[in-house]
Amino acid sequence: MSRSLSGRPLSRRRGAELEAALLEAAWDELVAAGYGGFTFEGVAERARTSRPVVYRRWPNRADLAIAAIGYHARQDPVEPPDTGTLRTDLIALLQAASDRRADLAVMVSVQMGQFFAETGTTPAEMRERFLAARGGPFWIELVLARAVERGEIDPARLTPRVASLPTDLLRHELLMTLQPVPEETIREIVDDIFLPLVMR
Repeated sequence: MSRSLSGRPLSRRRGAELEAALLEAAWDELVAAGYGGFTFEGVAERARTSRPVVYRRWPNRADLAIAAIGYHARQDPVEPPDTGTLRTDLIALLQAASDRRADLAVMVSVQMGQFFAETGTTPAEMRERFLAARGGPFWIELVLARAVERGEIDPARLTPRVASLPTDLLRHELLMTLQPVPEETIREIVDDIFLPLVMR
């Protein structure tokens, strides 16, 4: 039986099962070592497989890191709520995004500095790449479209900057504190900052 670098037996998996194991191992390696210490060898060891198995799927560690982050996010998706009012939709959406994306905020802001230096990209470009891969409208767009249909808000006030304001402010809080955003802060974003800008 083939063995890993540490001498442990290699697992025999194929297809989706193998890819999931590799991406989970890659995420764990990113969390543990940061991008600076992120290697194909470390991922293969965690996944109990060989380096060529990893190389066959991702040509470089940047692509593997992006794939691992995207995979991790897809395991606990944020679904746009439909509570019947814009205010409660926004509070529920921002709370869910905060609870489920705080670890990604920490990853991008703390662990991925060398990734951006190596690839010449920015966090904004990484985010756009994830949104493009996800397909369809973003969460906030669905929530705001429903509010427009219900007549709650004035669509003329929804400039791109204003429409992105709730999630931009949430992201700022996550990146500055590296912690889930408190409920009172989310309510302040919704009640004191965003709603006064868009309500009829």
